[in-house]
Amino acid sequence: MVAPRRRYPIGIQTFSEIREGGYVYVDKTADIYNLVTYGSKYTFLSRPRRFGKSLLCSTLKAYFEGHRKFFEGLAIEHLENDWEKHPVIYLSLGWIKTTDVDVLRESISSDLREYEVRYGHQPEEDALGARLKNIIKQSTAATGKKAVVIIDEYDNPLLNVIHMEDEKVRAVRAVMTELFGPLKDCDAWLRFVFITGVTKFSQMSIFSSLNNIKDISMKPEYATLCGITLEELMSQMEPDISALATTLGLSLEKTVERLKHYYDGYAFSRSLTGVFNPFSLLNCLDDSYFKPFWFSTGTPTYLVEMLRKYDVAPSTLTGLRVSTQDFDVPTEALTGATPLLYQSGYLTIKGYDPVMDEYILSIPNQEVRLGLMNSLLPNYVQKPQMTNSEISSLVRHLMKGQLTEGLEGLQTFFSEVPYCDNTSYEGHWQQMLYVVFSLIGAYADVEVHTRKGRVDMAMVLADTLYLVEVKLNSSAREALDQIDRKEYAERFRRSALPLIKIGMNFSTTERTLTEWLIEPSR
Repeated sequence: MVAPRRRYPIGIQTFSEIREGGYVYVDKTADIYNLVTYGSKYTFLSRPRRFGKSLLCSTLKAYFEGHRKFFEGLAIEHLENDWEKHPVIYLSLGWIKTTDVDVLRESISSDLREYEVRYGHQPEEDALGARLKNIIKQSTAATGKKAVVIIDEYDNPLLNVIHMEDEKVRAVRAVMTELFGPLKDCDAWLRFVFITGVTKFSQMSIFSSLNNIKDISMKPEYATLCGITLEELMSQMEPDISALATTLGLSLEKTVERLKHYYDGYAFSRSLTGVFNPFSLLNCLDDSYFKPFWFSTGTPTYLVEMLRKYDVAPSTLTGLRVSTQDFDVPTEALTGATPLLYQSGYLTIKGYDPVMDEYILSIPNQEVRLGLMNSLLPNYVQKPQMTNSEISSLVRHLMKGQLTEGLEGLQTFFSEVPYCDNTSYEGHWQQMLYVVFSLIGAYADVEVHTRKGRVDMAMVLADTLYLVEVKLNSSAREALDQIDRKEYAERFRRSALPLIKIGMNFSTTERTLTEWLIEPSR
């Protein structure tokens, strides 16, 4: 007999609805209990979009409102004895999409007005922060219990304008400072304050007066507060994985490996405890299909603009070494896109050097790699993206070892690209090749150091190692001769894979790949 299919909370971020509706819920309540019992009274957590921040906030809201029935059967049921009810002021700024300061102010004002009506407070002034302070005081007076303030996606209004002119950014920041500035003065009436966002708390000056807040974003004990661990996947979702395996005709082990390849790989602390992207994982289980669910929801405008502003080379998005201080650069003083790439989920922690106190960042998984390279491709070829048919054709030829046919397809693709004014140096074509080959699933690296120089690109595809040398307005023979002259292949002699050398020549006049030569190295 086939077991009934479980319900997945796709798009549902309300804890009570998930519990009442019988949806799959990965139990995080033990972590939540530890957070509110032993953690700081003022807490901030940074995580990428669609990573469970809103569900976490909703769960905290239900907990502090004393809705014990929603927690039956969960870990916290055996940890909490009091279930004390508190007034909860919950503000979610994620829904605010405007760049207009007046609309922003009215949107926040509308949310505050609901609480003013609830607690019978008539605002005597228009200042948002003063109104929030009075709501906190009034809610405490009305219930006899200290208030809980939960602010979800606090930085969304700022991220809407961060790529715009400084005057616009300052105007939005002023509104946010006005709203949150008085929070510190409310200590006597507060039980707990929890704030979430994408950008780290210390990056924004709007909380400068709230200097007693604890940022837990990179603390090992809270590394899995959002996201789904492999252990949770196997212990709480094994029936779902088994159903997916049956649908795909794969073993359970192969199915888990594919899920890990596509959606795992995130780590948010030096402990390197990994988590799956919950949005993509649940959508994959719901659809019984692998696709870039998280990435297909859209790349934030601010991130694309930042990548362009800082001229990010795709090949540099792996093995980046950054210090703890690099995460704390104010957004308005950024000199590179790395902090935003990390906090937005496009890079994650893959290693930690305790001697240097440095984190090693790379792209988390296949979903992000493919999506990010598609987003970066227009920067190099001025074409929206490679079509599925173009990608499929290239993959098909290269998987069969049909290099000539594959490179002919690349030549056609590049020749159809509109005019681009930055094609007069080899690095442009090198980065473009890196993006394209990454899109087809090749593991590529550029500027690989060897004993006598640096090979332009080394990549592995279909159990074959390729060494690629690029020339501009020269010849493919010159490129191939350089591979031999500088003995690039010696660097890879210990590899058991067959090695193929490819020399390429690009023309600034024809703006495409004009010539190539292919030779086996061994």
